[in-house]
Amino acid sequence: MVLALLAAPAPLLAQAMVPGGEAVPEGPVTEPVEQSRPNHDEELAILLDRLSDPDAPAPERIEQRVIELWSDSGSDTANLLLRRGQDALNAEDYEAAIEHFSALIDHEPGFAEAWNARATTFFMMDLPGLSVPDIEQALTLNPQHFGALAGLGIILEQTGEAKGALAAFRAAQALNPHRDQVNEAVDRLATEVDGPDI
Repeated sequence: MVLALLAAPAPLLAQAMVPGGEAVPEGPVTEPVEQSRPNHDEELAILLDRLSDPDAPAPERIEQRVIELWSDSGSDTANLLLRRGQDALNAEDYEAAIEHFSALIDHEPGFAEAWNARATTFFMMDLPGLSVPDIEQALTLNPQHFGALAGLGIILEQTGEAKGALAAFRAAQALNPHRDQVNEAVDRLATEVDGPDI
């Protein structure tokens, strides 16, 4: 889980967990010539290292570029399914979003953003029991997905698992210390779990 905004309206949470997509023309998904999955590892390593610095300049731009790279599967078909699912999610057409993201997972099961996007949709449908396994799969494929970690923290806190929520938020914070809502969650839960500072 996108993207994470604690106590934020549902559409904002969705934006935090899944990057927004541009409008995609309606019609059947065509089968373009597939390309191999792009290797963004070197650029991502540099960007994530910069993002983890609390004093990083322009962290929003760094985060946006990270999300762009995570959202590029290297497959035109998969990228189209992701954009269509995002459009449906933004339109609150959750059933259509699930269809697109499930098709995307079938097409590219190793694409972490597909699992993250479907997890977000399940969360928006108030189905955390379906959301969590998809978050776990996204994190298995991309352990540095700070949006998925923050989304997991939100669900765990909502279900009363403060200790697990704090661990998830701290992991997200270590990767991206520039989200105020995550920082506030860490402060709030640390007092509850660890006790007040003396």
